[in-house]
Amino acid sequence: MDVTPYSCMTTEELEREYQRVLADFEHCKSQGLNLNMARGKPSKAQLDMVSGILTMLQTPEDCIDDGIDARNYGELAGIPCARAYWADVLGCKPSEVFVGGAASLNMMFDVVARAFSHGLLHSPRPWCKEEKVKFLCPAPGYDRHFQIGEFYGAELITIPMTPTGPDMDLVEEYVKDPQVKMIWTVPKYSNPDGIIFSQETIQRFANLKPAAPDFAIIWDNAYCIHEFEGDYVPFPDIISLCAQAGRPDMVYEFASTSKITFAGGGISCMAASEANIKYFTDIFGIQMISYDKVNQLRHVRYLKNKAHTLEIMKGHAAIMAPKFRTVAEYLNREIAPLGFAHWNDPKGGYFVSLFTMPGTANRAWQLCKEAGVTMTNAGATYPYGKDPQDSNLRIAPSLPPVAELEQAMDVLCTCLKLAALEKLLNK
Repeated sequence: MDVTPYSCMTTEELEREYQRVLADFEHCKSQGLNLNMARGKPSKAQLDMVSGILTMLQTPEDCIDDGIDARNYGELAGIPCARAYWADVLGCKPSEVFVGGAASLNMMFDVVARAFSHGLLHSPRPWCKEEKVKFLCPAPGYDRHFQIGEFYGAELITIPMTPTGPDMDLVEEYVKDPQVKMIWTVPKYSNPDGIIFSQETIQRFANLKPAAPDFAIIWDNAYCIHEFEGDYVPFPDIISLCAQAGRPDMVYEFASTSKITFAGGGISCMAASEANIKYFTDIFGIQMISYDKVNQLRHVRYLKNKAHTLEIMKGHAAIMAPKFRTVAEYLNREIAPLGFAHWNDPKGGYFVSLFTMPGTANRAWQLCKEAGVTMTNAGATYPYGKDPQDSNLRIAPSLPPVAELEQAMDVLCTCLKLAALEKLLNK
């Protein structure tokens, strides 16, 4: 059936379409739905799939590895096998890894906190002593990154995302300002766009010449092995690239098992130059004895190495792929012919980034909420929660079963249409 794009409809046709979509919306509300697409949470099926990790350590002897008793004090930077595991996954050296607890976000917060309170390795002074501190924020991006900068009073500067990563022309220009101290990145399957940074973009990051001697790249590699369609995409080691470019201490890389094993009980890591690892190990040694080494050992025994972990990720992919196909099917059928929105088609990660008619994203989000579908707040993917075009919505399809996801997508498509029609008709 031929469908006329909204931009080609007469006022009378738009009014008839509005009445039809409004009736659909009222029907959606009458169903009393309570569905959640707000966060990239693993589904119960994914958690159940990896629950074998719970029985990896069953005897006191199981808690000892290479003469180290994981139940006791010591090994602040992580037990050697856990540091070696993350080095294998990320392609760096074990000596460049500090193993943390369940949340890599906590370690990122700690790095920023120490930068403000005491400075980084090459800081002339603590950042709290600077007249102004600026963070570069590729957007759409991860809202929690932006919240950390906002919490510490940094000025957040939006860097537009392109199909190959952040606009590097702008990045290279901004880092000439010595007040620019940091950039947030999600380099593989970016949140929410699902973009893999190109080789050129990665090289330009490694070759940045910032004016600030303590400029930091936060390389949040949260989805480093998280393909749900196609083969694993190899990714270069940013630490060695920065070292080759003469700025070995410029990058801090983070990853975790939050979407490999248990989101609430995984392990994370910070990978950086050996000098940075020593600097932060000395600092962390004041605030803690160590992270949970029993959990570190449990994870290494279960995940084994990168090759075995990639096999586990195929199981996650089998659960995730049908959900992303469902999102694509609904958007392509219900929205694409109407011509007022576009979206990314990622092959990995946890999100779909949707760009609807400018000026309507927040209204569509409100309508979804009225109809019982929870989504990430409109604007959350931009610094200060303010999308200048009011057009971006982040779809997180991982948590609900496919049947519930179909209901949620039906509601979302209806709300997108209704918001667009209201805008066009000035309602």
